[in-house]
Amino acid sequence: MSTPSRALNPIYANMPVTVFEHMSGLARSLGAINLGQGFPDSPPPQALTAAAMRAMETRSQHYPPSMGLPELRDAVAGFYAREQGLALTREQVVVTSGATEAIAAAILAVVGTGDEVLLFAPAYDAYAPLVRRAGGVPVFVPLSPPHWAYDEAAIRAAITPSTRALILNDPLNPTGSVASAEELALLARIACEHDLVAICDEVWEAVRFDGRTHRSLLAEPGMAQRTIKIGSAGKIFGATGWKVGWMVGDAALVAVLAKAHQFLTFTTPPMLQWAAAEGLADPAITAGLHADWSASRKVLVEGLRAAGFAVLESAATWFACIDLTASGIALNDTAFSERAVREAGVASIPLSALWEGDGGPTTIVRLCHCKPPAMLEDAVARLSQWRVSI
Repeated sequence: MSTPSRALNPIYANMPVTVFEHMSGLARSLGAINLGQGFPDSPPPQALTAAAMRAMETRSQHYPPSMGLPELRDAVAGFYAREQGLALTREQVVVTSGATEAIAAAILAVVGTGDEVLLFAPAYDAYAPLVRRAGGVPVFVPLSPPHWAYDEAAIRAAITPSTRALILNDPLNPTGSVASAEELALLARIACEHDLVAICDEVWEAVRFDGRTHRSLLAEPGMAQRTIKIGSAGKIFGATGWKVGWMVGDAALVAVLAKAHQFLTFTTPPMLQWAAAEGLADPAITAGLHADWSASRKVLVEGLRAAGFAVLESAATWFACIDLTASGIALNDTAFSERAVREAGVASIPLSALWEGDGGPTTIVRLCHCKPPAMLEDAVARLSQWRVSI
């Protein structure tokens, strides 16, 4: 019996499998080193695992409040006060089942039929489908390598009377770039001038290198009542499978976000919430992880450069990007990634897969560095040896 095509939403029915699942699937089936999808190979810090086990044994395993456990909401507010100087209360925090759920809830709460939403390309591939599912229209503003700067003229040209919101991913996945103070001020001015809501995917806020600190668009003048800040325990603690995230904003805004959230996942496993709360209260945990990721980043970037690959500057995230043309490789990014996983045994992500429309770069690939140094050295050696034959 065939599936009735009219019963399926075309947004999803016509959508291919994500590039992350595609490349990870190839890595699994071929036994390749997976530097494509972003996740550490090591387990989360032992202190977090112990906290989750302790909570499972001694605390409730039933529905926690839909807004999230008070302990975690307080811990999120405390973490941002300590790390970013933000003055928040638990009433401004909603706990979600991962940051992607938070993005979905934010879009559903903000975007209506016909509303246009500014997206900056390349973009995390969940944004546009979620905007379309909410009845909105994604409008892409391209960012150009190697600096991926936000261009005022391009942004203003994309705004129409139907523009309702913008989605800012800072630090930016997949490029590893960060917005400057001047760019954040620019985006805030534009949002205020045009009465836009800013949905800020800031999951990489704690994964910044070379002494760079994070500043949220939420902290810019005029943005407190119009910004939804999204964070992730999975990225902060390298515990991607936990799927614990949150939305932060003005209390009146958060009250509406919570209504969207309650009809998505309603709530998040309480033992993971208690553990995340303990982790956010202990700066030593994040400091240790940051030191490990700084070291692994150095191994990959320096190894690739020594092997003759042109690595773009990256200030944040678990990712580094190679410019194939500047590396002397006459393949586009899709061909490189497809061949490298099969012939060199290394999985990567082509940036063109995270770009809609024409005019995007087609010769840049992303590699994940939050892996054991020996694995990264092996991957570099494989790529170096393979490139001689292509």
